[in-house]
Amino acid sequence: MTQAETSVDFVRGIVADDNRSGKFDGRVVTRFPPEPNGYLHIGHAKSVCLNFGLAADFGGVCHLRFDDTNPSKEEVEYVRSIQEDVRWLGFDWGPNLFYASDYFGQLYEYAIRLIEKGKAYVCDLTPEEVREYRGNLTEPGKESPYRNRSVEENLDLLRRMRAGDFESGERTLRAKIDMASPNLNLRDPVLYRILKETHHRTGDVWPIYPMYDFAHGQSDSIENVTHSVCTLEFEDHRPLYDWLQDELDIYHSQQIEFARLNITHTVLSKRRLIQLVDEEYVNGWDDPRLPTISGLRRRGYTPEALRDFCDRIGVAKRDNTVDIALLEYTLRDHLNKRSFRVMGVLDPLKVVITNYPEGKSEDVVSVNNPEDMSMGERKIKFSRTVYIEKDDFREVPLPKFYRLSPGREVRLKDAFYITCNEVIKDEATGEIIELRCTYDPETYGGTSADGRKVRGTSHWVSAAHAVDAEVRIYDHLFSTEDPDDVPDGGVFTDNLNPESLVVMKGCKLEQGLRKAKPGERFQFLRMGYFVVDSDSTPEAPVFNRTVALRDTWTRMDQARKQSR
Repeated sequence: MTQAETSVDFVRGIVADDNRSGKFDGRVVTRFPPEPNGYLHIGHAKSVCLNFGLAADFGGVCHLRFDDTNPSKEEVEYVRSIQEDVRWLGFDWGPNLFYASDYFGQLYEYAIRLIEKGKAYVCDLTPEEVREYRGNLTEPGKESPYRNRSVEENLDLLRRMRAGDFESGERTLRAKIDMASPNLNLRDPVLYRILKETHHRTGDVWPIYPMYDFAHGQSDSIENVTHSVCTLEFEDHRPLYDWLQDELDIYHSQQIEFARLNITHTVLSKRRLIQLVDEEYVNGWDDPRLPTISGLRRRGYTPEALRDFCDRIGVAKRDNTVDIALLEYTLRDHLNKRSFRVMGVLDPLKVVITNYPEGKSEDVVSVNNPEDMSMGERKIKFSRTVYIEKDDFREVPLPKFYRLSPGREVRLKDAFYITCNEVIKDEATGEIIELRCTYDPETYGGTSADGRKVRGTSHWVSAAHAVDAEVRIYDHLFSTEDPDDVPDGGVFTDNLNPESLVVMKGCKLEQGLRKAKPGERFQFLRMGYFVVDSDSTPEAPVFNRTVALRDTWTRMDQARKQSR
């Protein structure tokens, strides 16, 4: 028995049971079926991993199928981005790339078959009237006055709809099921509507388009999909999925529902993501604050981390919300083992080492990754003037602050011990603009011959060799865990985090980063994980913060400030 067959994952359990019973002759065919009306997000990544993972675990295949049945919202741009994202996540559909539009002719023939069986009719009710006639959860619906048209009349009207004789929205084709059904999806659902829009693949050939519920299940059948795995909101649609395949007497796929992914501090509704993009709350679909795959990629996420995250959260039967901290933990865990350590000073404070010879510089050797010594070492230039973080100095230090202050000795990472002797301030503002320090040349590498202990360590960059860069500090897009948690009359955009993006100019980075290319990832010591942005050039480097490090002192300092 394979690992997949012994898994506690309930979806894999169903597939394993089907294999043992011979239900599909031991075949496993899954599909990932996005509608190309937007960019994929991390919720889609969960579905991608599940469907392609099922196929891999059971020796089957997974199709990539675009359910492109609504030309008014679909674009070639989205088709391309979806393919790019699925490949980036590490999956390959091989020759199994399909479109629902491939089957428009076959779906139309299915519609004719339903009419001939007396199971579908052309309806003249407006969309508003259809909703009115539908009823609700406590009241049955009313039959359409057009429900009992003859087979011949319905066939004629459908052919005229197909020929373009009617205007958009003028008529629909509806299934004839049960207007009193407790499941509203079975109250004569619409199967086809008139929509005179140009389709991105079929052009103006079709003035009518199948509804999702009609196209999806029948496309599964045409492709001989064994297990149609979808999110939980389609559970109430399963009776319709089954009814259509049964009435058409076609290959019957099995629909299985799992809980969709929800994450704190963000939204995964495609409608809301479109709103954020269209109303320019963010800078496009690949904005690193968005949960889109392209946004996460630009922020510096790795496909391995996203796949690991999907494995960690598992597959549930009921909806739940995952703390974004788990996603960030998974990312740190992955990057920690693979990222080069470098030094970058984001808010620089000038330090002049007065007893270091003017005009001299020397190489300091630093380990690239203490988690993996095979990644080697690099040489960094050290000179008389260096930059440290402003937060690494306090003129009047608070308790448990062990970094630089007047008269205190600290360690410069991999270099020397320095002692602060003088503080230079701007005469007009009183702002600290420079520190004058001395160094102990006998402490190279961060240790002293006499064994004296230094508690504080600061990262640094040589002023003469520094790379000037722009650094973009990204944080949660929403201030609240639940963006919908708003007072009466409020909207989810009220909870947008005003500090979700902070752009820092004039940051100082070690000289080796001058040649860093877009997409390359690094850990800035003590500052977090960063990636070179697509906007970056050798002349104007740009780095995005992917995720912060856990910093005990920063948390303590913030807590003190909040308690005042």
